[in-house]
Amino acid sequence: MKTTDIGIIKADDLATLWRQNPALAVIDVRTAGEYESVHAKGARLFPLQDLDPARFLAAHGAAETPVYILCKSGVRATQAAEKLQAAGLTRPIVVEGGTDAWVSAGLPVERLGRNVIPLDRQMRTAAGFFIFLGALLTLAVSPHFVWVPLFMGCGLVFSGLSGLCPMTNVIARMPWNRSSGQSCGAAS
Repeated sequence: MKTTDIGIIKADDLATLWRQNPALAVIDVRTAGEYESVHAKGARLFPLQDLDPARFLAAHGAAETPVYILCKSGVRATQAAEKLQAAGLTRPIVVEGGTDAWVSAGLPVERLGRNVIPLDRQMRTAAGFFIFLGALLTLAVSPHFVWVPLFMGCGLVFSGLSGLCPMTNVIARMPWNRSSGQSCGAAS
């Protein structure tokens, strides 16, 4: 099975299916902090950076059972679907537009009291900060600091071309993105 076999479903369609069958496997692969800010009511937390596909499949049961995957907008959900598919899951289904689409559609959500900036915005903020700082230090202190914005720019190009972002993986593990201990249904 290739990644082109990953299913896609609209948030409204998943909500309809879920009402008919509350036992559907619906997972959220954002960070714990993002999950606690807002998530589809009943979705279980399995952060992408901690997702162990073999362990998930062992706990999930049949590899043929569909698993519906949410993230903020669909990028991390697709990455999770690819990981799960490579481990043997035959029916990963990404929710088109992710949690953003779920919230926009007015579907049931839970909020656990935290308000964490989404991971993609955290990454852009950090990259922008380091590029600005490096440029400022280059102008004010030493031309050798030019390597900071050059390194960050190369990292952003690599991320854009490959879909991988080491800085995002580091930011996802920061304390503010970890669970406050309230995450219902969180993976252990």
